[in-house]
Amino acid sequence: MTTPGKFSSNTNRLGKENGIKRDMCASVVAGSLTLTLLCCGAGRTPRARGPQCSRSASPASARSALQAGRSRARIPSACPPALPLARPPASAEPDASDSPHTFISVHTCTNVPSHLQALKLSSWHGSSSVSEDHRGSSPAGDIVDLGQPDSLPSALPPARPDLRPFTMGGCFSKPKPVELKIEVVLPEKERGKEELSASGKGSPRAYQGNGTARHFHAEERLPTTQPYPSPQDCVEATVCHVKDLENGQMREVELGWGKVLLVKDNGEFHALGHKCPHYGAPLVKGVLSRGRVRCPWHGACFNISTGDLEDFPGLDSLHKFQVKIEKEKVTVRASKQALQLQRRTKVMAKCISPSAGHSSSTNVLIVGAGAAGLVCAETLRQEGFSDRIVLCTLDRHLPYDRAKLSKSLDAQPEQLALRPKEFFRAYGIEMLTEAQVVTVDVRNKKAVFKDGFKLEYSKLLLAPGSSPKTLNCKGKDVENVFTIRTPEDANRVVRLARGRNAVVVGAGFLGMEVAAYLTEKAHSVSVVELEETPFRRFLGERVGRALMKMFENNRVKFYMQTEVLELRAQEGKLQEVVLKSSKVLRADVCVVGIGAVPATGFLRQSGIGLDSRGFIPVNKMMQTNVPGVFAAGDAVTFPLAWRNNRKVNIPHWQMAHAQGRVAAQNMLAQEAEINTVPYLWTAMFGKSLRYAGYGEGFDDVIIQGDLEELKFVAFYTKGDEVIAVASMNYDPIVSKVAEVLASGRAIRKREVDPVDLVSMAPGQALAADVITRAEGKQNRRHVLAHRERILSSAAMDLGRPPGHQERLLLPLEDGPSKASAVIDSWF
Repeated sequence: MTTPGKFSSNTNRLGKENGIKRDMCASVVAGSLTLTLLCCGAGRTPRARGPQCSRSASPASARSALQAGRSRARIPSACPPALPLARPPASAEPDASDSPHTFISVHTCTNVPSHLQALKLSSWHGSSSVSEDHRGSSPAGDIVDLGQPDSLPSALPPARPDLRPFTMGGCFSKPKPVELKIEVVLPEKERGKEELSASGKGSPRAYQGNGTARHFHAEERLPTTQPYPSPQDCVEATVCHVKDLENGQMREVELGWGKVLLVKDNGEFHALGHKCPHYGAPLVKGVLSRGRVRCPWHGACFNISTGDLEDFPGLDSLHKFQVKIEKEKVTVRASKQALQLQRRTKVMAKCISPSAGHSSSTNVLIVGAGAAGLVCAETLRQEGFSDRIVLCTLDRHLPYDRAKLSKSLDAQPEQLALRPKEFFRAYGIEMLTEAQVVTVDVRNKKAVFKDGFKLEYSKLLLAPGSSPKTLNCKGKDVENVFTIRTPEDANRVVRLARGRNAVVVGAGFLGMEVAAYLTEKAHSVSVVELEETPFRRFLGERVGRALMKMFENNRVKFYMQTEVLELRAQEGKLQEVVLKSSKVLRADVCVVGIGAVPATGFLRQSGIGLDSRGFIPVNKMMQTNVPGVFAAGDAVTFPLAWRNNRKVNIPHWQMAHAQGRVAAQNMLAQEAEINTVPYLWTAMFGKSLRYAGYGEGFDDVIIQGDLEELKFVAFYTKGDEVIAVASMNYDPIVSKVAEVLASGRAIRKREVDPVDLVSMAPGQALAADVITRAEGKQNRRHVLAHRERILSSAAMDLGRPPGHQERLLLPLEDGPSKASAVIDSWF
């Protein structure tokens, strides 16, 4: 444990070491400590008012009053979010002028009054933010009883010189560096608590909050209301020997009644939740690279040091558990509740705007409550934004997982919901359902709704998504013809198709997912497509035919290279679908999946730029041509960084998440740029196809594996470069390729023919891995015939001297899988 006397109060030294300037004011949290903050405005001479600490009290009198335990702290109208607490060097000597339990910390925050203030942050155990009674203009706060703690924990987060200034209280003005003085109160139950790190020593970055090691960083500003777990609520066990895992290795270990993902990276052990919070994928089968683990199913990335979600899809992060090393044995400790939950929502600010809920103005208006809109709202709260946020949607439901609609047609809205209504209420995110914006007045910063209601905004995010295309043929308005847009649409399709004849128009992802789902419900399922094979433009001819065969084996009939001529009805309800090929299909229900158009018609007269197809062009920061107006999701075109900033439209669920976060960060002037690798997936007949990259315009497809057995990986190339990859039953190859592309390295065609990729970190060369895994004599003969070229290429790419080629020769004689193991061992 570290005593208070070891904390320095020399602000000049700390300011120089941390690169922080003077004149700062903000509230601070550290673990479950109660903190009282004093702010000293540079160059000011405040008035003193004796023992009561007001906004104009002097530093000396304020400190004296606080130490006496009788100070009252006046809470400002917009209390800033909490900041990490900077910890000075252990060697720093205490200042004799300060009381034993007083120390000074320096950090950065913005847009806070620079005059003297004293703020009291509510107890960690009693509130998740400043007391509700202190919202708006508030009288003096409660009495602050500092007491005389005899020790301080070693778990105070260190200074973060790399932390960007952030915006608070809904203010978007220019950041201003400021300086902090802090008084610390240590609750009784915190005393004597030892924190654990990978080395078995006290961790300067983590503290015990809910049985898990929490880490403060830019995304976590305010605490959540979570009880401190008692020893009986935790489980601890020795899980392995330190030599059982090599660097870069992951293992799933038992802990009590649950499991934990144990990771060894750069000599340190990390313990995390073992399942991806998105859909529950086992992360041990994912890819470990660059200090993060990537999900093998859908590509979500989690920081192994914090458990934080770094790339999408999904909304929640992983729990991070304590790790202790004693006598070369690795011990993990976690709360039982965290082991069961398998997900952690990042700490978020709460809305403290007095006008929230009953005003015609808002600081942030988000049009569209899909993935982009929801992530934008959550990111703002995670970054400490505490003013009003309004999220409006055409749907009657709260944000839901739209990607599941075509894969699980009978799912109910509450099963698809991304967040419960209590979540939006708790964090002050106002939802306007069935609310249609008909125009935007960018000059006066107003959005006009269909019912005439007008809402002013300071910042605007446009995430309207897209509208499905409909058939333009005779009888197009008959009943029982659907586009899958809402849960109600999907549910009605299932009810009408049960035991009857279903026709699906369009053999893209949506159409094929619907067809696959209906095979177990409908009497017959037919697919009509203009192309020669399904997915031809997206996955290529060979992969498309292999998937088409899988559907035919599940009694789906295809009518290719034709389109719908007429929809015939009886008593107003669909009865037949007539094709241009003269074929007539019996149909009780028809689902149309022939693409979509951006839902941006309401912006045509707004002055916000649209391209010839109706998309909203944005830059890397998701900014439109109008200052303060951002756009994200299916309706935008943006520069794709790893494709030479080519302007593209990528209507993927994962990409919408990423764009929503970048938009929120730039509303707060963080200068973030969109830089993520597109990742999508589909599920048909219990098999999942995964895809990463952007393959538009590919001129060749290199396929490894067995298409007939649907166990393959396909590399899509343009010229000499791999631009996308798809696989089925070949995890985690797509996540590996996505991680390579995310690192900024180009993958050359020769590197995937006939070799595969192994995960790599930035700055490392690409490793070549024989892809066949000892499957198939023909592939084995090919590898052996060309092994000299393959091994030379691999050794050159790895930066190894020629002698290292010999290490691969013997393993190749015993099968390609052993060669893979040798190469993997280098990472």
